[in-house]
Amino acid sequence: MRQVIIVGSGPAGYTAAIYVARANLAPLVVASSVEAGGELMNTTDVENFPGFPDGIMGPDLMQRMQEQAEKFGAEVLLDDVTELDLAGDIKRVTLGSGETHEALAVIVATGSAYRKLGIENEDRLSGHGVSWCATCDGFFFRQKTIAVVGGGDSAMEEATFLTRFADKVYVIHRKDSLRASKIMQDRAHNDPKIEFVWNTAVTALHGETALTGVTLTNTVDGSVRDLDLDGLFIAIGNDPRTHLVHNKLDLTPEGTIAVKGRSSLTSLPGVFAAGDVIDPTYRQAVTAAGSGTVAALDAEHYLAALPAELLSQAVPA
Repeated sequence: MRQVIIVGSGPAGYTAAIYVARANLAPLVVASSVEAGGELMNTTDVENFPGFPDGIMGPDLMQRMQEQAEKFGAEVLLDDVTELDLAGDIKRVTLGSGETHEALAVIVATGSAYRKLGIENEDRLSGHGVSWCATCDGFFFRQKTIAVVGGGDSAMEEATFLTRFADKVYVIHRKDSLRASKIMQDRAHNDPKIEFVWNTAVTALHGETALTGVTLTNTVDGSVRDLDLDGLFIAIGNDPRTHLVHNKLDLTPEGTIAVKGRSSLTSLPGVFAAGDVIDPTYRQAVTAAGSGTVAALDAEHYLAALPAELLSQAVPA
């Protein structure tokens, strides 16, 4: 039995692992089989993470965090959690492989998931012109015409990055103004390859074997038109990954895991949460990392207060 199991990677999970491992608690990090590293694995230049004045690629930052956690004794497992039993003193984590791991404390750092448009053919054309990851797929759209859906920082970053490859990038937004930060807006507005399509929603996707175009519906007057496209990148936000803790932990009205004040304490003793799964507002790599620190320290304090006979059952791997 472990003292601590961390469910999820990303800045929150790996930072928690660094702190827990440095406390000589040898945590197990279940990082996911396909999404290890979290959202930053799909991010280009990260310019606002302290310590990197020239910026750093998202995947490089996550690789460094993982290596740092492993250096201090964390074990990173590339598998998916299918079930959590969080009641009682001993927590149980069941994996896709069928294995079950036990721990005295669990840190949930499952992050958030890309939000979809929810229209026909979206899943069918995923990977065939429809994407949620510019860094993954941008290379395939050299000298093509593509569009990005969204109005936040992620959408502006995707659009700006995609101009490295595409000849034309439309930014399609439901409103007439952006919610992105001013610096990201300015970059997009000043890029000659980017054209904004305001007050518009994508309501249909066209193409048999690959995307050939979309139907656009004006959100003000309801008018409809088609737009020929080779690619569509969806950047309309994320939803917290809380499916593993539904009916087990209290959630907020926004759908995130509820924690007590500025702590990581959830509604169950010995269960802590960190990162985007508790944060509906800021959702930054640096705030997630700070949140992971809080969870690690809270878990350490919780373990220190447990009876000796219970602690003696948990042996670091």
